Amino acid sequence: MTPVAQRPLHAAHDGTHRGAIIDRVDGFDILACETCGFRHVLPLPSASEQRAAYEDAYYRDEKPTYLARAREDAEWSRLAWEDRLSLFEDLLKPEASRQLAVLDIGCGPGWFLKTAADRGWKAQGIEPSRQAAEHAGSLGLNVVNAMFDEVSAARLDRADVVHLNNMLEHVADPIGLLRLGIARAWPGGLICVGVPNDYNALQEAARASGTKPWWLAPPHHLNYFDFASLEALLARLGLDIVETLTSFPMELFLLMGENYVGDDKVGRDCHLRRKHFDLALEKAGLGAVRRKLYGALAKAGIGREAIIVARKPLA
Repeated sequence: MTPVAQRPLHAAHDGTHRGAIIDRVDGFDILACETCGFRHVLPLPSASEQRAAYEDAYYRDEKPTYLARAREDAEWSRLAWEDRLSLFEDLLKPEASRQLAVLDIGCGPGWFLKTAADRGWKAQGIEPSRQAAEHAGSLGLNVVNAMFDEVSAARLDRADVVHLNNMLEHVADPIGLLRLGIARAWPGGLICVGVPNDYNALQEAARASGTKPWWLAPPHHLNYFDFASLEALLARLGLDIVETLTSFPMELFLLMGENYVGDDKVGRDCHLRRKHFDLALEKAGLGAVRRKLYGALAKAGIGREAIIVARKPLA
C-alpha cells in the first residue's frame, strides 16, 4: 500500500486482520491491513449477508438507474472494452484458427461480454444479481446467475482471459476469490482486475481541501485498493504483471472547484464531460493518444481505476 495520508486512529487485531485503523464511516473501521496488504473494512460481512445483498437488492435498491445509464453510456464504454480486448489479443497472439475465450466474473449487465462476443471471442460470464444476469441473457450471452464460489466455479469453462472489473472491492474474501479465478485461466493466460483507485493522491488533495472521503462506501465497498496494493497482491498470488491501465481521473473536477459529491446532477454533468473528452479524441482519430495518456497516468498511480493485466505462469 502506498503511504498516502495514513491517519492511524489506533491499531486493530481481530484474530485474522491486523493494522492501523485509518478511517471510520457509518459504523465501519477502515483498516490498513498488514495481513492482507490492502485496506479493507472491519467488520466484514458473512457469506449469507453478501448473498442477500447482491442477488436481488443491489440493482434494485442501490443502483436503480444503473442499467438505464449504462445504455446511455454504451458507445463510450465500448471504447474501453475494445481497447482492453485488443490488448489481450496482442498479448495472447492466438493462431488464426483458434477462438479465444474470456470468463467475466461479476459480469453485470453484460456490456463487456457483448463486446467480446462481437469480436469473435467465446464469452462466458457469472453474475449474482438476478436483474443484471437477465439483462446479459437478453443480449444473447452465456451468463450463469450465481455467486462465484467453489461450487459455481467448477461449472465454468476454462478461459484464456479471466476478467474481474469493479467487483473485487465488493467481496469479503478477495484473495480467496482471486485464487478461484486464477484457477479458471489456462496456463499462460491473462487475469485482468479493475478496481477503484482509492486513497490516491488526487483524492487526498481533494480531502485536504475539505471534501469528505466520498470513496468510502461500506457495506458495498469493502476493499480499497490502489495500483501498488493490487499489483502486490497479484504478484503474491504468483502472477506476472504485464500492463497497468486506468481511466479519466474524475477527481480533477473536484480540484477545479466542481464538487459532485452527493450531487447527482453535477456528478452526471462531470461524467458527460469526461465521456465527451474520450469520444472527441476517438472521433479525431487520436485513440492512440488517449491510450498513451491513460497509460502514463496509470504509471504515476493516477486515474479513477486501477486496472492490472497479469499473466498466469505456464507451469
